[in-house]
Amino acid sequence: MDEVGRGAWAGPVSVGVALVPAKATKRTLPRWLRDSKQLSEGRRESIFESVSTWCLDWAVGHASPEECDRWGMRVALRLASQRALAGLAHPPDALLVDGPLDLVTAPEPAEGDFCGSVHPVVGGDARCASVAAASVLAKVVRDRLMRAESEHFPPYAFEQNKGYPSPTHQMALRGYGLSSIHRRSWAYVDALPWRDGWPVSRENYL
Repeated sequence: MDEVGRGAWAGPVSVGVALVPAKATKRTLPRWLRDSKQLSEGRRESIFESVSTWCLDWAVGHASPEECDRWGMRVALRLASQRALAGLAHPPDALLVDGPLDLVTAPEPAEGDFCGSVHPVVGGDARCASVAAASVLAKVVRDRLMRAESEHFPPYAFEQNKGYPSPTHQMALRGYGLSSIHRRSWAYVDALPWRDGWPVSRENYL
């Protein structure tokens, strides 16, 4: 399991989960599979099909910008994780999660929440093929969502920055303020001239 979009200013935070064959070896790995951050956008798109078909099962879950604002990033990641796991036909008994923290287990698990063992792995997306696969799948799915959103919010150039703070994105925020898919509780909002004004919605561009 791996997450993408944690540091973005707009769009969802997304979590990918990938179940890989038990007998997988280096020789059976999809070509170019590695941490998604080490791959170009074009390369990630080119290997998406081979990675997804190599997995026994996979899914990507999302938490919306509103949920990120309302609950904070830790809870939003947990929501996205549980939604990803709910998308699997056969949820696993245990998880390898990229990073030092358990993104999945709730302090008081609700009915239906994942209750298996969770093993955080620092640098997991570079060390574990299953985590790398989850990383690529989550990144491609979220990037596609942000490219689709860019058609509705052209000034922010989401098709290029995917909601992260690029110079074009930051300039658009100063001129247009927050769109309806921006995270409104992040610290960057404090410096915006339109932080208390009307949100830019899709209808403004249609």
